[in-house]
Amino acid sequence: MNSNYLESVIKQFEYYKMLGDKTFPQITEDQFFWRYNEESNSISTIVKHLSGNMISRWTDFLTTDGEKEWRNRDAEFENVINTKEEMLELWNQGWNVFFETLNSLTDTDLEKIIYIRNQGHTVLEAINRQLAHYPYHIGQIVFIGKMCAGKWNSLSISRGSSNAYNSEKFSKQKERSHFTDEFLNKKNDGSAI
Repeated sequence: MNSNYLESVIKQFEYYKMLGDKTFPQITEDQFFWRYNEESNSISTIVKHLSGNMISRWTDFLTTDGEKEWRNRDAEFENVINTKEEMLELWNQGWNVFFETLNSLTDTDLEKIIYIRNQGHTVLEAINRQLAHYPYHIGQIVFIGKMCAGKWNSLSISRGSSNAYNSEKFSKQKERSHFTDEFLNKKNDGSAI
């Protein structure tokens, strides 16, 4: 294993965070708290759960169990966030803890054993576990955002634009790059940085 894995996975997580970041401005404050029915979660509840998971899993990552004694997972699904600002603070707090830990890891850490609820995982397995978990919830955030938004700005290839997008891609020389580079190197308005 080499550092390409860590570099790639960090870019992948940055991409999924960006999808959430680009969903939030497209909806009204009330829509952060909208739920389809009593059994579904609002965007704010999903953010609260993601943040709780990230802070628990990635605090003292290599030395303590990922399910911290102080975590109250059930409370993460109670609607107690009152404002968009409060929700965004939790969103950023969770991602900051996560990225700080992820960026501190080295290739030699990947085979170390960590525990989540006393179940052993290699660090690589723990990262992959969250690479499935976090995008699952971010997909929910984007889907709810699309249902709520009056006008939706696509977060990827716009409807009806696949042929033009592919033509542009195939007009260039083959190169080795991460697929997220083009998305992560753009400002929120879509222009290149």
